Amino acid sequence: MCGIVAYAGVRAATPILLQGLRKLEYRGYDSAGIAVHSEDGIKIYKQEGKVANLVDSLGDYQGDPKHSESHVGIAHTRWATHGPPTTKNAHPHPAGNGRIALVHNGIIENYRGLKAKLEAEGRVFLSDTDSEVLAHLVDYHYDGDLALALTKALKEVDGTYGVACMSEEEPGKLVVARRGSPIVIGLGDGETIVASDASAIISHTRQAIYLDDNDIAVIQGGKVDVKTLDASPVQRDIADIDWSADAAEKGGYEHYMLKEIFEQPEAIRNATRGRIDADQGTAVLSGLALSPRELVDFHRLLIVGCGTSLNAGLVGEYAVEDFAAMLGEVEQAAEFRYRNPIVGSKDLVVAISQSGETADTLAAVREAINKGAMVAGLVNVVGSTIAREAGRGIYLHAGPEISVASTKAFTCQVSVLLSIALKLARGRRMSLEEGQRIANEILRVPDLVQQVLEKNDEIAKVAENFVKFDNMFYIGRGYMFPVALEGALKIKEISYIHAEAYNAAELKHGPIALLEENMPVVALMNKGPGKEKTVGNVEECRARKAPVLGVITEGDDEAREACDWVIEIPECPHYTATIVATTALQLFSYHVARLRGCPIDQPRNLAKSVTVE
Repeated sequence: MCGIVAYAGVRAATPILLQGLRKLEYRGYDSAGIAVHSEDGIKIYKQEGKVANLVDSLGDYQGDPKHSESHVGIAHTRWATHGPPTTKNAHPHPAGNGRIALVHNGIIENYRGLKAKLEAEGRVFLSDTDSEVLAHLVDYHYDGDLALALTKALKEVDGTYGVACMSEEEPGKLVVARRGSPIVIGLGDGETIVASDASAIISHTRQAIYLDDNDIAVIQGGKVDVKTLDASPVQRDIADIDWSADAAEKGGYEHYMLKEIFEQPEAIRNATRGRIDADQGTAVLSGLALSPRELVDFHRLLIVGCGTSLNAGLVGEYAVEDFAAMLGEVEQAAEFRYRNPIVGSKDLVVAISQSGETADTLAAVREAINKGAMVAGLVNVVGSTIAREAGRGIYLHAGPEISVASTKAFTCQVSVLLSIALKLARGRRMSLEEGQRIANEILRVPDLVQQVLEKNDEIAKVAENFVKFDNMFYIGRGYMFPVALEGALKIKEISYIHAEAYNAAELKHGPIALLEENMPVVALMNKGPGKEKTVGNVEECRARKAPVLGVITEGDDEAREACDWVIEIPECPHYTATIVATTALQLFSYHVARLRGCPIDQPRNLAKSVTVE
């Protein structure tokens, strides 16, 4: 959500900090700020709104030699939790008459009690945030050793944090720490660049250390010393960031979202490359580190996730039950640990998260591990917390996803979940011939998606008819119900149209009361089980004057005649049609949002990586 950048080294800090903030803009934010050491102590500059506003507010500062020689600094983009998005609530926060400056991601749950204690000491707070409390708490404990002061402060804190701070009395030093909110430390030649996301450091280095929870690191130039909060020295592995800075650029597309939609054929190939054995009709999933005997012993596949990942998980549930005759279940990760779930050693728990840092999903991982389940991560970001804590799993290899609205991560998640279902099925009762057929259908998906992308202009024309609407329904049955959920989520996220998704059979159990000429319905009615029933539901909609857009199979005249507009997709089995139809709805949502003039890559109020509960 919020973004952290920090620098210590031999170069001027300000340009590096500002460049890092720009790289983090995709995460979603409402204010930005920097703090740098100067001859006159720590200087803080912050501004409500975009990073461009911060740059404008700096004015002549950037050209002042006294400040351009600052070699240490911290910076932040804030997504509001405590207090509105204003300049006073922006980070960095000062304390101790400016001798301490701190940036913070996460939530300090006991900040009210800590604030009352500090106010009783005579301290004055300038913001509405919980983060400023942490800055004052560090200053309260400060006696010349910033690392010790931060350690003492964090031991009093309940909640989550990614922190970077500095003191004017230790001008060459940064201290960073994490619990539940990611911190990655990029290692350069005589310099160190810290960020909450690797995208802010890849233009400088590919060598990185990912802090674990309760790590605290002292940074001076190119030297990094990591300890735990209990002062025990630890050695964290140095990881290679496996994607380039160019991969995080728009590459000539108008928006990141459109670029990422068009990257899907290659992304899906990368996600399944080497993992589908068409000859044996199975999947090769070495990252699970489970033998065929271990896989066959599981009674249930339990999938946890949030948002788009939750919708992908529903496809996985259908597939594992359909292919493997094995119980599949999907749980909303945010509720998982709070309802004392029944889970144990006979369950394989798959935690899905594009970033690998989703706080609710990470909490579900820990709860499942504590209850004795086997846990695997399905994530896109190498070195992320879920990947490390699960200890086993599958990377998507989809490349960086910059747009807040997820596209290629979803289709890659579904591709891998189909592979997992196939693997489980072949270890049970699925025949070689059936396994080969499904394996080859999964391998066809990139070409099918490419065919949908070639209909981009047609879909854009259809989208013109929906710009005027403020509400929509999405309906589908079976495998198409999760697609309806994902389609409704996309149109909500980027076009600000209120959309609800229902199983098509549920319309007549209440929602049909809302149908009228200003309530369009998007119906997933491509060929497959339940298609005829969905056509009947569409007739019920049109009888109530609701306009209907159908996502149909190419050449299906019956489905075409039932709709006002159609988007055609290639014929394919219902399980892979989830990916193909979703791609069509992604393009539809994109063009509706574009025509409505919405900020597609950075929708209001949203953040890319949700690192708070």
